[in-house]
Amino acid sequence: MPGMRSLPSHTDILRRLVAAPSVSSPDPGFDQSNRAVIDHLAELCEQLGFRVEVVPLTRAPHKANLIATLGPADQPGGLVFSGHSDTVPFDRDDWQTDPFTLTTGEDGALFGLGVADMKGFFPCVLHAVRELGAGALQKPVVLVATADEESTMWGAQQLVSEGRRLGRHAIIGEPTGLRPVRKHKGVMMERVLLEGHAGHSSDPSLGANAIEGMGRVIAALGALREDFARRYRDESFSVPGPTLNLGKVTGGDSPNRICAHCELHFDVRPLPGMLPDAIRREVAAAVQDAIKGLGLSAECGALVDGVPPFETQADSPFVQACEQSSGHKSMAVMFGTEAPYLSELGMETVVMGPGDIAVAHQPNETLRVQDLEHATTLYGHLLHRFCAKD
Repeated sequence: MPGMRSLPSHTDILRRLVAAPSVSSPDPGFDQSNRAVIDHLAELCEQLGFRVEVVPLTRAPHKANLIATLGPADQPGGLVFSGHSDTVPFDRDDWQTDPFTLTTGEDGALFGLGVADMKGFFPCVLHAVRELGAGALQKPVVLVATADEESTMWGAQQLVSEGRRLGRHAIIGEPTGLRPVRKHKGVMMERVLLEGHAGHSSDPSLGANAIEGMGRVIAALGALREDFARRYRDESFSVPGPTLNLGKVTGGDSPNRICAHCELHFDVRPLPGMLPDAIRREVAAAVQDAIKGLGLSAECGALVDGVPPFETQADSPFVQACEQSSGHKSMAVMFGTEAPYLSELGMETVVMGPGDIAVAHQPNETLRVQDLEHATTLYGHLLHRFCAKD
């Protein structure tokens, strides 16, 4: 294996990554390719001797995943470091700096779109590998950079559909303040569409009012939410029960017309152990019961694929190793990640990255230089423990 070349500094790598726009969004007006980020990471990995694959997304060929492997490919186990390469859209007028120019502030603060969520993760992994050295590897280390985590999760879903056998243990570098996260809630975004019959408002018998039916549906979903809260609870979450949020209602066109169409969008955040398909069946049953006898039809379904809930058991040796290396007990968080997909591929997975989730998706997103340094040291400990020769 060729010797490793030197790397640019953490901030120089991050500067290049921030300068490469990679917004992902369901709205085509905002959506962008991530290839500039992927290609730069691929170049850096090749400098370190990684075997690099750039894999276009089947459902979005202008985007790609990166899978880079270093060390003996014929050895089982190993350690996977995984992060997403995309960012959310942004409001330029709310930024005090250029979102695509890495800017240094006081006390080592770095500002730029995606610095915490989560482009800052990648230079930490690369420098940890560089400091360990390829010659010390007994088991492979794999760096994964996915596309579209912030929108469709197509990058992670493609890893699953391809049946990628990447490693035995995985770190996802979402910003957690370098505290290990072993579980999070799922994310479901759902819709209910009611269809009735239009008519003149002077005679209700001439139509079937979808808005009135939606009022009953909303009440039924409120009752289902209370039922979920009674049946499911996990005190490790700051909000211990599952949530159901009514987010958007549209319907009708004039006060003097009976409304024939009304649509509701809502989200559910299920706890680990709750099955999304089972939740959808309960929602559909509640909706049908609510509109019984009103002359309405209902269609229920998912707005997006959603993210399943995730949990790695507390007694997992990998969880315990992350706790020991970080000096923090593992915890549960409210936001979703790609962890359930890596778990589906057979990896014991922990979410643990530099930065604060509170600044993610916000103007003036920031990360500290010392966060990069601490993450590099922590990842180096885990690399030595799970990949290095004794």
